[in-house]
Amino acid sequence: MANYTIGVDLGGTNLRIAAVDEAGHLIEKLTLGTQVALGRDHVVNEMCGAIQQVAERHQGSSELRGIGIGVPGIIDMRNGMVRQSPNLPDWVDYPAQTEIEKRLGTRVFLENDANAAALGEKWLGAARDFDDMAMLTLGTGVGGGIVLGGRIWRGMTGMAGELGHMTVEPDGVRCGCGNTGCLEVYASATGVVRMAREAISGGAVALGRAASADAEFSAKAVYNLAIQGDEDARKIFRCVGRALGIALGSMVNALNLPMYVVGGGVSSAWEAFSPAIFEELRWRSMVYKATAPESLTDGPKTLITRALLGSDAGLYGAARLPMMQ
Repeated sequence: MANYTIGVDLGGTNLRIAAVDEAGHLIEKLTLGTQVALGRDHVVNEMCGAIQQVAERHQGSSELRGIGIGVPGIIDMRNGMVRQSPNLPDWVDYPAQTEIEKRLGTRVFLENDANAAALGEKWLGAARDFDDMAMLTLGTGVGGGIVLGGRIWRGMTGMAGELGHMTVEPDGVRCGCGNTGCLEVYASATGVVRMAREAISGGAVALGRAASADAEFSAKAVYNLAIQGDEDARKIFRCVGRALGIALGSMVNALNLPMYVVGGGVSSAWEAFSPAIFEELRWRSMVYKATAPESLTDGPKTLITRALLGSDAGLYGAARLPMMQ
């Protein structure tokens, strides 16, 4: 009888559930819509019902070892309390772990979604050969996770890794967190669209046409123009790369880890923004200059690369959580 776990990636738009065995093989994956507008009790009930359905389908043939759930937002790991979540607006000081365990009748392991993505990339992705790594997830916002010694580093109360709220422009655009100039407002999908609309106001013709033709004008549309050579779109992704380079330079100087991974939906534009990352890194980080892959010095190198698992990183990381207990 094979052992398996259930991993859950709870997002503001989609709820994804997977059964994964201990070797990292996907047994089953289920995707549902997250009906946030119906309230947190509805979301939790739908999620728990789907988890139970997956578990019942494998009852008798495999042994369930546990359930891990990645949740967007700040989690107090001491008590399983979600302090706040940008994508789940009514999950404020919500005892999520207690409520979920009450419905399922079993122990669950809660984790910040970006931490779970970092753990997934460490287990099966770009950082699988490294015990120490950090990850930036570029989505609607910017999340982050740090893995040390093969385990998520959570800090004092479980709130470590909020890398999207590092300041990269002290007098920059105001972020939803209240700070100004956070990495999130420059390197997220939301930030890309904001900069595109600012460029349109300044007379960016091709971006203006794209926005007029698409009611759901997105970061992907900006990227498509960038790879076609539109200078206004390319400038936006140079800004994304510069912000990431500033943040990564500080991380390299502070942490001196061997591997930094960039994932999330915006990472699909890697070729558009990564040159600016490395330009900034070589300028801002003496540690990177000394340990870059192209440096002539012997010894370990600092590797910065795109994630391999795509949108499944958080799902695999959540499934990994019960295996590590």
